[in-house]
This record gives sequence, structure tokens and C-alpha cells, in this order.
Amino acid sequence: MNNAGIALVTGATNGIGYELTRQLLADGWEVAALVRSDFRRDDPLVGASLARGQLRTYRAELTDYQSLRNALKQVQSEERRLDALFNNAGGSFPKYDFSRQGRELHFELHGVVPYIILMELKELLRNGTMRTVINTSSSVLKMVKRFDPDKLERPDTFKKLIGPYATSKLALSLWTRELAPSLAADGIRMLSVDPGGNNTTRKGKKSGLPLLVKMMMKLIFPPPTHGASLLYQAATEAHRMPSGSFLLKNRPYELPFAQYGRQVLERVQAIYEKEYIA
Repeated sequence: MNNAGIALVTGATNGIGYELTRQLLADGWEVAALVRSDFRRDDPLVGASLARGQLRTYRAELTDYQSLRNALKQVQSEERRLDALFNNAGGSFPKYDFSRQGRELHFELHGVVPYIILMELKELLRNGTMRTVINTSSSVLKMVKRFDPDKLERPDTFKKLIGPYATSKLALSLWTRELAPSLAADGIRMLSVDPGGNNTTRKGKKSGLPLLVKMMMKLIFPPPTHGASLLYQAATEAHRMPSGSFLLKNRPYELPFAQYGRQVLERVQAIYEKEYIA
């Protein structure tokens, strides 16, 4: 591991992203955190890292393109390179909801925003040495029984966890697989990774998880350090995996509905070009 590495982590102030950030900092990485909320100040490692500039924060509401655009411009101007990009921000929402751009919120956050961040920061990744992208996906994509790329932006129905959340994670992994070969020309390797089951429940925060899953999460799931370690390991061992792979327990797993990969990639590309850039 290159202890002089610079990583950008989204969703770094809570859950898996928070623990991933702590692991990176403890190993000597610099971390650029693209976040919506502030870090806790009662963590000595985080506090010291902020004070000495090892941890730098960029604020954005990721699903609001103007907010995201402003933050990414700041990253582009202030960071000299990126060795790793962890597209980790995500969540399961309790109801059918839409982004400011009018798309179903899960698909916007999990499917579209990671593509935008990658495209906007690709030049910084080219300047790095490790040049690795880790997109946080989920094993719940295995539960998708029907997949229609034309329904990603406005699904006909909403179900907690196995509805838009699952299809958006599948979409993320599909375009990761499809885009990886073209990124290889720039020496960039990319994986989508399931961080496994983790107890990421937060007091006072409404969840899009079914009641039974929430109970299991609190009772038997490991802490988010578990998922953070899987993401970190995937990044450090990315050279051992075929670029574009979806990793389940950090081993390549064949994606369902792979025939739609090109269609999903073209859809997120079009959103990026026609809405974000324009």
C-alpha cells in the first residue's frame, strides 16, 4: 500500500464511509471527503487529520447537480491527484421519491451520480499512481427478478430494499462492467463491490429497510468496519481482479441481466452529457 496515496470518499461521515475514511487515515492516506454533513469532532483521529489537512472536506448535496458541480470544481482546483476513488455514498429510502432533476432518488444517487463523479475526476485519477475506482454496490441485486432500463428513472412500483434500491445497485454494477474496458486505456481499474451486511442503522433516521431486515441488522450484522475493510481490500487488490468485476465476498460474481449493460451505460452517459454538462 502506498502510504502517500490520496483517496476521495463519498458518504464519508457515516457508516461504512466513515470507517473506510478512518482506515485510510490510519494507514497514512490523505482523504478528500465529498460529504453532505460534518464529521464528528469527538474522534481524535478525524479531528487531528482535519487539523493537519490530511483530511479535507468538500460539501455537496450529491443529487442536486448544481451543488455537486460546485463541489467537484473545488476538488478539481484543490486536489493535485487521486489514487483511489470510492463512490460509496448511498442509502435505502422509505418511500418513492425524486431528485431535483426529476429522477427516482435511488437511481439518481446510486446509478447516475457515481458516473458523474468519475467522469469529472478522471483527469485527477490519471495523475495518480494507483488509479483505482471502487463503486459500492450490494448483493441485493441478486434479488432482482425483472429489470427494465427504461423504468430506472420512474419505476412503476416501489418496494423497500428489493425495489428501486436493488435495481439501482444493479444498474451501477452493470455500467461499471461495461465502462471498465475503455478506462483501461488510461490505466484506470474499476470494480463494483458488495460490502456485505453491516449494522449501519442510525438513531432517528428513517430507513427504507423492511422491519425484519432492520431487526436482523441490529441483532446479528457486524459493525460497518466490516464493510469498510472489504472495500479497502478490494482497492488494494484491484490488480488481481478483472477490471469491471462485481465482487461478492471480494470474489468476482456473474451479474444478472448483463445483456442490458450497454443500454444502462448509454443512459447514464446521456444524462451526464445532456443535463450535467449542459
